[in-house]
Amino acid sequence: MRLSRFFLPILKENPKEAEIVSHRLMLRAGMMRQEAAGIYAWLPLGFRVLKKIEQIVREEQDRAGALELLMPTLQLADLWRESGRYDAYGPEMLRILDRHKRELLYGPTNEEMITEIFRSYVKSYKNLPLNLYHIQWKFRDEQRPRFGVMRGREFLMKDAYSFDLDEAGARRSYNKMFVAYLRTFARMGLKAIPMRAETGPIGGDLSHEFIVLAETGESGVFCDKDVLDLPIPPDDVDYDGDLNPIIKQWTSLYAATEDVHDAARFESEVPAEKRVNTRGIEVGQIFYFGTKYSDSMKALVAGPDGVDVPIHGGSYGVGVSRLVGAIIEACHDDAGIKWPEAVAPFRAAILNLKQGDAAVDGACEKLYRELTAKGVDVLYDDTDQRAGAKFAAADLIGIPWQILVGPKGLADGKVEVKRRSDGSRENMSPADVVAKLAG
Repeated sequence: MRLSRFFLPILKENPKEAEIVSHRLMLRAGMMRQEAAGIYAWLPLGFRVLKKIEQIVREEQDRAGALELLMPTLQLADLWRESGRYDAYGPEMLRILDRHKRELLYGPTNEEMITEIFRSYVKSYKNLPLNLYHIQWKFRDEQRPRFGVMRGREFLMKDAYSFDLDEAGARRSYNKMFVAYLRTFARMGLKAIPMRAETGPIGGDLSHEFIVLAETGESGVFCDKDVLDLPIPPDDVDYDGDLNPIIKQWTSLYAATEDVHDAARFESEVPAEKRVNTRGIEVGQIFYFGTKYSDSMKALVAGPDGVDVPIHGGSYGVGVSRLVGAIIEACHDDAGIKWPEAVAPFRAAILNLKQGDAAVDGACEKLYRELTAKGVDVLYDDTDQRAGAKFAAADLIGIPWQILVGPKGLADGKVEVKRRSDGSRENMSPADVVAKLAG
């Protein structure tokens, strides 16, 4: 992509309304624009990151055996009355009356709708276990939306729903999502710690929040320092095998949100030098809620003995749009964003340091063609901005690799390659640059 043809409305000044780093940098980097309180338009740069995150989430859900579908954003109020949550949910639910006087709501979550879909088609235990997920926009009418995408009203979410014959099967499904979440966040360059948490309006008695440690987080968290060094399950983890050793390893060390924190247990189990008490950002949460929805909504299947029984369910959410902000909170410096390569909007940026110079222009064009042909996402800054402005913009938007092409280096057959994550620089031939980034 040539920057001269790209839509990138960078702001020079920090927006006054932005209170935290991610909100400030997303606005400054031209990733999004606020349209109303807690509601944002995703501009091209931000949208590219959002889609990269969404794809990683999708790949790990598919790997764990979940099946993707797509449910609508609007739901019938009657479904929520069946479960008993319509009146209990509170003012965060946006309630709508259509032209035919039907009561609808803009879905904040989808337990009722997916249960209605399930009960319409699945009648036998032979069709279990089943895990269905979608990646869809949600709306929760926050009283005080703030911090940009970290606490907006409209947000993109992955929500999955498991259906099992009994509690043992449901806990196996829960464990699959637990492991999938560890892998998902690690692929994005994040260390997300699973912590015991309250179930809230979803219900049930078993839940873990996946928390990225950050002082700007809204959640108070407590954990054993050793949990930060636990290994992430590998690519070839067997989701149909016994996942209990992995789960035990991650849950045997103390880690809890402030809502369920047990101070006495924390002090007795964790040595003083290993106690971590900080704040964190929730990027996902998983729930086992048993027969809560199948009881109220009559989601029954015939068991092995032919007797109808209520299914055991779980739900599993990932804040896809919130992750954009969480990654920035974890990966930035004073100059701007430092994207992990897996979620970066572009992998490399070519900076033409003397636009109009025939040799520089030619070298940039050749690099751009060759890298693009090799499948590398490249942003080519072919504008007539001064070099300093190009450096600042590239650092702000956080492209992992910057290729600096100028007449002085080219005289020696070299270009300078800067790695955004650590600021390291290396002079290389253009051919070596292509081999390095395409390898």
